Amino acid sequence: MKSIWEKMNAWGKEGIPFLFIIDFEQIHPLAWTLDRLPREVLFDFNGRSNTKRIDFPASEIFDFQKHPISIEAYEQKFSAVQKELRLGNSYLLNLTVSTPVQTNTDLKTVFYRSRSKYAVYLENEFVSFSPETFIKIDDGYIYTYPMKGTINADIPQAKQLILADAKEAAEHATIVDLMRNDLSKVARSVEVTKYRYYEVLRSEGKEIGQVSSEIRGKLLPEFRTAIGDLLREMLPAGSISGAPKPKTCELIQEIEGLPRGYYTGVAGIFDGKALDSCVLIRYIDQNGMFKSGGGITAQSTLESEYQEMIDKVYVPVY
Repeated sequence: MKSIWEKMNAWGKEGIPFLFIIDFEQIHPLAWTLDRLPREVLFDFNGRSNTKRIDFPASEIFDFQKHPISIEAYEQKFSAVQKELRLGNSYLLNLTVSTPVQTNTDLKTVFYRSRSKYAVYLENEFVSFSPETFIKIDDGYIYTYPMKGTINADIPQAKQLILADAKEAAEHATIVDLMRNDLSKVARSVEVTKYRYYEVLRSEGKEIGQVSSEIRGKLLPEFRTAIGDLLREMLPAGSISGAPKPKTCELIQEIEGLPRGYYTGVAGIFDGKALDSCVLIRYIDQNGMFKSGGGITAQSTLESEYQEMIDKVYVPVY
């Protein structure tokens, strides 16, 4: 019996459209041809969707409340990361935690109400409304868009502040270098085509500023249709793991204490020729836990990382 990875290779070679959802640990990957997509899976990738968006009346209030862990509880994990950084076992680790949230609706309705580049709903599992592209493949080229750097966009001169922040600049440079190296496993002539551009994302409470880069390479012939093999080379996404990646992933498992599952995994669609995919962030699981976090470096401060983790707990409903 073929594995999911082998099936994706075969579908890619035959030009058969399919959807995939892969967990962070790559233990429970899922993939279906689009003509056999289960009813319990909904997606919207940049307007390409298997369902129609629903317009909700302006009078219908979306209630969203978050109850983040205490800074003391967060400090325990933060300090464990700092210890590993001092020992030289990692120089950037993406630490994530769970925040209990309450809404006046269910996850499926959150999928329909949220407005984001990417939205994915898996019944009895999660909803994700991600702003971050993982990889795109088009006309023989592969692109990736690491997102590193978050700020409350309502702060005066938010764009200038985030782009001038030395810690954020160093963190972003590390992830761009990591993703450039990852792309070099499957492509040649890899280059950074856009560096540290700023975008504002809307939410139900405030606007969030994000910093991203674009990296491009020419796909190697052996990976042009072998999508399963390509994904295995690239995963997990560097922007939500850290560097060096293998050791940092081991530390993530030790410090966070629980498998991430589909959170910070990836989801994507292959249309027979081109591929588009996202990192599964901005994520609420079936137990009402919103998963969020950020990259920790030796320059990080407890208070700013704690606040960034809280700022990322939002739903893009507006």
